[in-house]
Amino acid sequence: MSLQDFKVLTFDVVGTLIDFEGGMLAYLRAAVPGAQVTDDAFLAAYRKARADGNTGWYPDDLERCWHVVAPGLGLPDTDALAQGLRDSVANWPAFPDSVEALKRLRKRFKLVTMTNAQTWALAHFAKTLEQPFDMLLSCDDAMCEKPDPRYFAYARGRFEGAWGYKQADNLHVAQSQYHDIGVSRRLGITTCWIERRHGLKDSGGTIESERTEPDYHFHTLAELADAVEAGR
Repeated sequence: MSLQDFKVLTFDVVGTLIDFEGGMLAYLRAAVPGAQVTDDAFLAAYRKARADGNTGWYPDDLERCWHVVAPGLGLPDTDALAQGLRDSVANWPAFPDSVEALKRLRKRFKLVTMTNAQTWALAHFAKTLEQPFDMLLSCDDAMCEKPDPRYFAYARGRFEGAWGYKQADNLHVAQSQYHDIGVSRRLGITTCWIERRHGLKDSGGTIESERTEPDYHFHTLAELADAVEAGR
C-alpha cells in the first residue's frame, strides 16, 4: 500500500509535533536561573514522575510532576513554579520541520489530532502549528489517555462519522512507543513512528517501553512528507 492511499492521518502532538522537552527545559532555565541540574537529569526525573500510576490529566499533571521532581534535584518546590511549568505549554515550540511538513501533508490528507493533552493546551499547540488540523481531539474529548484502546476507538468513530473513512484509511503518526506505537499496532492500525530522539542518549522525557516495529519509520515529519510526495 502506498502512503498516498491513506485518507486520514491521526497525530500524537506532544513529542511528535511539539518539542515538549525543549519547552520544559527552556522554562526550567528561565524560572530557576543557575539551577545545578543537567538537562538529562531533569528529563529523567520527569519521565519517572509521568510513569507513576497516579498521574492526572495532562498537562495539569505537570504541577504534580514539579512537586515530585524538585526536591530530589535541589530545585525550589513552590506552587508558583509548579503552576508555571503547566502554563509554559503556551510557549512550547514546534519541532523545526513540523509546520511546513503539516502544510505539505494537508494537501493530500485529513489531519486529526489524538493528543493526551487537554483542550485548553491543544488550543495553544494548534496555534503554534499554524492551525493545520481538520479535526481536534483531546484527552478530555475521549475521556481517556493513550495507550487506552478506547481513545483509538473514539477517534475512529469521529472521523468515520465525519467523513466516512474506515480504519484501513487511517495512518497513525506518533513518536511515543509507549503511548502510541505499541497499542496502535496491536489494534491493527497502520502506524508511522517519527523517532524524534534518534541519535540521542536515553529516552529523555518519553516513558520507556518495549520497542514495537511500526509499518513506517522516519526520524522527522519532513521525511514522512518527502516519502508521501515520492509516492512510496
